[in-house]
Amino acid sequence: MQNDTIFSDIAIIHKTYNFYLCINITVSKIPKKDRFTIGSKCENITLEILEKLYEANSKYGQDRLLILQTVDTKLKILQALVKALFDVKAISDKRFFQLSERLIEIGKMLGGWIKTTKK
Repeated sequence: MQNDTIFSDIAIIHKTYNFYLCINITVSKIPKKDRFTIGSKCENITLEILEKLYEANSKYGQDRLLILQTVDTKLKILQALVKALFDVKAISDKRFFQLSERLIEIGKMLGGWIKTTKK
C-alpha cells in the first residue's frame, strides 16, 4: 500500500506525515548535543500534531475547532524550534528553508481548515 492511500483526502495529514519523515532524517544527522534535546522535541511535537489532526478529523463544530487551535499553537512552537536548530547551527540554510517551507504550507492548510470550521 502506498503512503497516499493511507491518508485518503486529508491533505494536511499527508503533508504533516511527510514533514515528520523529513524532520526524522534531519534529526538523525544533527550533533548529539542537539539531537536529544531540541531535535527530539521537534519530532515529538510533529507526532503530537499528527495525532491531533486525526483527532480533529473525527470531530465536528466547536470540538474540532478547539483541537485545531491547539494544533495551531503546537505548529508555532515547532516553527520556533526549527528556527532554533538553524540558529545554533545544527542544520544548514538549505535544510532550514526546506523545513520552513513545509511548515508554512501546513500552516496555510490549517488556517483554511480553522476558517472553514468557524463557519
